Amino acid sequence: MHEWVPVSTSAKGRLVRAAVEAFGARPFGTVTVGELAAAADVTTGALYHHFGSKRRLYAVVHEDVERRLLDRMEGAIGAAGLAAGLLTGFDFAVGAGFPQLLGAAPAGGEPDRLAELLSAYTARVSPVLGWVLAAAWRAAVLAAGVDPGAARAALRALSVRYP
Repeated sequence: MHEWVPVSTSAKGRLVRAAVEAFGARPFGTVTVGELAAAADVTTGALYHHFGSKRRLYAVVHEDVERRLLDRMEGAIGAAGLAAGLLTGFDFAVGAGFPQLLGAAPAGGEPDRLAELLSAYTARVSPVLGWVLAAAWRAAVLAAGVDPGAARAALRALSVRYP
């Protein structure tokens, strides 16, 4: 459940929109607090006031975007199977401009919700298959910046079958 609902014209809402765009396109370490504040037309103090840190703003944005990803993937897996879920998630991540945000593995100690979701559907085949698929999916999302067609084709080639 969200702790807040961003209002696009509020300072907090503008910071979230700026963060989604910046973190979606570039790795966390390359995005600066000053850049986020400038894109949201607020001071850096506003970012610290609303989120406490760049890391916390990233966490809020990542959690929201990841939830949207997992909802789409889970629906596709339930309706058409694991391969469809991987492709649906890929299309969402790349099409919405989130390759860096969703292609990065979780930081140390954070749960890997993508691997957990995929593992729930592959546990009968292998206890680690979900983790392997999550890593392959992330690699394809990050490779989409070089050649999206080839990255999508690589995911399609996985053609996962399980009992």
